Amino acid sequence: MNPDLSWVLNDVLQVPGARHAILVSADGLLLANSSEIGRDDAETVAAAMSSMQSLSRAVAPFIGAQAPGRWRQTLLEYDHGWIFLIAAGTGAYLAAAAAADVDMEAMSFRMQQQVTALGKAMTTPPRQDVGIDI
Repeated sequence: MNPDLSWVLNDVLQVPGARHAILVSADGLLLANSSEIGRDDAETVAAAMSSMQSLSRAVAPFIGAQAPGRWRQTLLEYDHGWIFLIAAGTGAYLAAAAAADVDMEAMSFRMQQQVTALGKAMTTPPRQDVGIDI
């Protein structure tokens, strides 16, 4: 059973303009969501964020470096806001939505603080296929 991390996600929302936050496993499972977003919506976003981090890693060579290095963050900009997606430990990602006028530096900093502070609590190992023989 995963520990309740909603308080961590709610702390990310202390940045003025922050709206929602979720913690996602690498395979797209919702691990935790802030109280500002319903579970069904959070599960849909979790699946999309898993795909987004995978896509972000796939296009890393586009930056032109011989070895593009480790993926750190993806930002998506919309007319009315931002989505921030960062690595939150091995096999976990932290995603947050914010208004268009959010202080982007403050938002990124708060997210990094939470990831650093919780380390192991925000890490999830890969799921094992437990095939059942019938």
